[in-house]
Amino acid sequence: MCCLEDGVSRREFVSLAGAGALVQPNPEPGAMWDPERPFERRQKPLRVRPVLLYATPQSKEQTSWKSWGGVLTEAAANEEVGRIDREWQALKAMAEFPLEPLPVQRASTVEAANALRPEGEDIRVIYPAAGSGAMLRAAIGENRDALIFVRHRSGPVYYWYEALSTRYLRKAGVAYGTEGTPRVSVEDVAVDDPQELLWRLRALCGLKTFLGTRILALGGPWGKYAPEAPQVARERFGIEIIDSSYDDFEKRIGSALRDPARKRLAETWTDRYLKMPGTKLETGRGFVVNSFVLYGVLKDLMREHDATAFTIKSCMNTVIPMAQTTACLTLGLMGDEGIPAFCESDFVVLPPCLLLRAISGRPVFMHNSTFPHNGVVTCAHCAAPRRMDGKRYEPARILTHYESEYGAAPKVEIPPGQEVTFINPEYATLRWVGLKGIVEANPFLPICRSQQDVRISGDWRKLLNEVRDSHWAMAYGDWLKECGFAAERAGVRWESIT
Repeated sequence: MCCLEDGVSRREFVSLAGAGALVQPNPEPGAMWDPERPFERRQKPLRVRPVLLYATPQSKEQTSWKSWGGVLTEAAANEEVGRIDREWQALKAMAEFPLEPLPVQRASTVEAANALRPEGEDIRVIYPAAGSGAMLRAAIGENRDALIFVRHRSGPVYYWYEALSTRYLRKAGVAYGTEGTPRVSVEDVAVDDPQELLWRLRALCGLKTFLGTRILALGGPWGKYAPEAPQVARERFGIEIIDSSYDDFEKRIGSALRDPARKRLAETWTDRYLKMPGTKLETGRGFVVNSFVLYGVLKDLMREHDATAFTIKSCMNTVIPMAQTTACLTLGLMGDEGIPAFCESDFVVLPPCLLLRAISGRPVFMHNSTFPHNGVVTCAHCAAPRRMDGKRYEPARILTHYESEYGAAPKVEIPPGQEVTFINPEYATLRWVGLKGIVEANPFLPICRSQQDVRISGDWRKLLNEVRDSHWAMAYGDWLKECGFAAERAGVRWESIT
């Protein structure tokens, strides 16, 4: 009998497809579990329109007839358009997120600047080589978000390298969208270095991906210590919360657990998972098998509801007798392949998790925090991804879920020395605190299974005054600039202690 790559017979494969179960007759990439499949970054393309502003003054005798700047002729403008285009092609090749530069537009008069149209762009990047303040304002437009790039030494010097100021731009510290102030701020300006554009564009790509996220909430949404959190997430971030009932889920998971073909497929995946380097089983093998059955059912639900993210409520109680395991390992499996998947359905922390995930393009560990002391905080939860850099799988002990001593939960070992970024939301007030840290150890305390002692980078004492017993979001790497830049545009009050 012919077998598929994962060890399932062709007959069983067709049976599964006919039942509308784990796979479809022509399964999409991701329908079958495969730890070697490239990580799905799941970021929406950011379309960027470069706009060159320049002038062509005419020579006049015995009077000042031109401004500062090296782009004052059509020939110089043509050269500058070519330079801008080459820089964008280099940025596109460098970007690890989907960046789509559009053809350069140009304007040398106020009328031409007013005639510029959005035409599919997500963000406009203005290159004000020359021209009046009226031309600059026209290029930005009313209620438009934009970035500005000026040259000092990277090419012909720009007039607006001199003239940009708070006469035209919002001051730092004044909230984005404040009535009577420009939307473009002094912090939206880059000089010479395209990398200064790149991190801002990464933030905007993440923001575009985050806003309007469609998330499936099994068991419904809530907010830890903030019952208004789901409504705030809907109203402020446009998050679509799909409330999926446990009544429907109970029938699905019960049928799946009784299905011999599904169980065989889950057994095959369990064999493969437990053979992964650095994987140590310290719970019942049957819990892992059932975690893979649960994985298939949850993936079915997500596809049916066209959801891009997932969360589960009452995962420590309601789901256990239904799935005959815990959701911890299953959520980790989903996170490892690129699905933002979190326990507890807590819409206090889910918006920060989703934004950090969208910016970094990496899994996010949602966890509890502890009282900081001597510059150290402990982070712990039983549901944790292993593929935290989007490439390699960290070592993991597969244990029981801590509070129930049941099921399968990974204790993920994060390498000491790993830099991480945190977002700590203040309930549903739309005030988020950002910080960085360095992992020092992976202890084995009688607390949630994946646990790290992290040394805080910055004034750790500021955390003493922050909310406690709440959830934080964590990702590998340094994303503080991007998170703050995006959070401001999402209407969040961002504060960083690093």
